[in-house]
Amino acid sequence: MEQQPTRKKVLFIDRDGTVIVEPADEQTDSLEKIVFYPSVLSYLSRIAMELDFELVMVTNQDGLGSETFPEETFWPAHNFILKCFEGQGIVFSETHIDRTFPHENAETRKPGTGMLKKYFAKEYDLQNSFVIGDRLTDMELAKNLGSKGIYINTNTHLGTNEITVEESELKETIVLETSDWKAIYDFLKLENRVAEISRKTKETDISIQLNLDGTGISNISTGILFFDHMLDQLARHGQMNLDISVKGDLEVDEHHTIEDTGIALGEVIHKALGNKLGLERYGFCLPMDDCLAQVALDFGGRNWLVWEADFKREMIGKMPTEMFYHFFKSFSDGAKANLNIKAEGTNEHHKIEAIFKAFAKAIKMAVKRDVDKMLLPTTKGLL
Repeated sequence: MEQQPTRKKVLFIDRDGTVIVEPADEQTDSLEKIVFYPSVLSYLSRIAMELDFELVMVTNQDGLGSETFPEETFWPAHNFILKCFEGQGIVFSETHIDRTFPHENAETRKPGTGMLKKYFAKEYDLQNSFVIGDRLTDMELAKNLGSKGIYINTNTHLGTNEITVEESELKETIVLETSDWKAIYDFLKLENRVAEISRKTKETDISIQLNLDGTGISNISTGILFFDHMLDQLARHGQMNLDISVKGDLEVDEHHTIEDTGIALGEVIHKALGNKLGLERYGFCLPMDDCLAQVALDFGGRNWLVWEADFKREMIGKMPTEMFYHFFKSFSDGAKANLNIKAEGTNEHHKIEAIFKAFAKAIKMAVKRDVDKMLLPTTKGLL
């Protein structure tokens, strides 16, 4: 079979406010006005040399060539910026400059894609490309391209009438909000660990989507409200995005729904961990009012569960307390992970919630990666 060529990923990078500090008058028309964004030279250089992205500059320069912004003042400064980047191994394959004013609504002006038509060709992988910029119009450009947005948030350009990222409709497009180019480098090097799984038996039908490097967004529906509440704690405190949909034989009882969800959740985390390079691997002790929960975790490839938590109530909400052990045993089997769980306290609701929160923190700690040392955390050579 003929091997298909690798599609190109692109970083569409804004200029003013992103790689250089934007002057107060919004015109970089002299060498004296050029101030490079902190750390951009060192980390954009590492991105250019270490990662597989084509670099493309996309910038709106309002009225370039007019009396108020003559070209003879623009190009010396612009070319100096490019030469400085080239000296650090940072070469932009293309530089796209729109000259129109905001009120003209030209298709070429960001967030319009008029200057970027060539990148819609099959040779480009826009879905895994990024727009890096300091304005919401840059993030809207990312949406229009079908790409993702990295928002350089300095708040220096926000007017009283401009909405914030939190208020915008671009939350799904913006995958990183930062003012640190090292954070951008780390994010692009590591990439998000995303996985999904479907598991269907005669007793349950389960679908899970997971982003281990998310922000704690969850959409949980198992048919057992207290179980949903616990899984929401897992997403929130583990800072993972988690969608779980379960249709189980609750007319029989809760057993199969909880057990199979544990198995599927373990399997999808195991899948998302991938090659485990740079993984911290081990993960937490957490108090909650009268309770103390301890969860020790190892994603080392072997399943085992030690459980030291007793419950005096048969049910919490509509979830049998005997199923707590079974859920974590199922997770351990699916994730090929060691789990050691201990809890003490008097309030049963607090006790199990503390366990789930400690479990979330243990996962967050264990899945963390060291971007500067992408090594397998074992002497065996395999996890």
